[in-house]
Amino acid sequence: MARTTIEWTECSWNPVTGCSKISAGCEHCYAERMAKRLKAMGQPRYRNGFNVTLHEDIVELPLHWRAPRSIFVNSMSDLFHDEVPDSFIDSVLKTVRKAEWHHFQLLTKRAERLVAIDRVVDWPNNAIVGVTVEHRDTRDRIEALCSTEAPCKFISFEPLIGPVGKIDLRGVDWVIVGGESGPGARPMEEAWAIEIKQQAESLGIPFFFKQWGGFFKKRRGRLLEGREWNGRPRELVRG
Repeated sequence: MARTTIEWTECSWNPVTGCSKISAGCEHCYAERMAKRLKAMGQPRYRNGFNVTLHEDIVELPLHWRAPRSIFVNSMSDLFHDEVPDSFIDSVLKTVRKAEWHHFQLLTKRAERLVAIDRVVDWPNNAIVGVTVEHRDTRDRIEALCSTEAPCKFISFEPLIGPVGKIDLRGVDWVIVGGESGPGARPMEEAWAIEIKQQAESLGIPFFFKQWGGFFKKRRGRLLEGREWNGRPRELVRG
């Protein structure tokens, strides 16, 4: 099992590694930095660096993890990248469906591919499907996500590098906000995060504030308006 420090999940599973930049939020991609480092260290799964690489040998890996977990699918890639065949996406979703004791979080910036896949896929009930929205110019990804039949939907506003303005969150089950981290991180303004939080709260949508970001993100903490916000959809609440 690959443990992760990502606050809104428990572990990651990367049947695909590598990606390519498609919007402003990709500029300082943490996965790209990590992939280059792992390649330099001789890690065999990153022999291709950040080029898209399929790892068929670990497609069924979560079936061997017996304790229930929240699993982030492809923290080092995007399952819906155009270099990932439909057949491979289908094999990943078959594993998700079989591993019914886990919850899987699938996050993408490629909303158009998500919509195309939705026409032919039967989403597993334990899949939580989301899109990344970095600023107002990528708000159309929300509408695309909400047009799908995914049983549980979430929006990750991370890295939040600009205001998003008024958004339609009807049909969304979870909202995450976070600033950019790492070298060259662009600042996030408090007003941007609060504007999103208020719109989520008005619809009763669980709100999760991940981080302020910045190179020294741990020094800035996770407080927004004086407190932590750890809302999760009921599917991820263990009780």
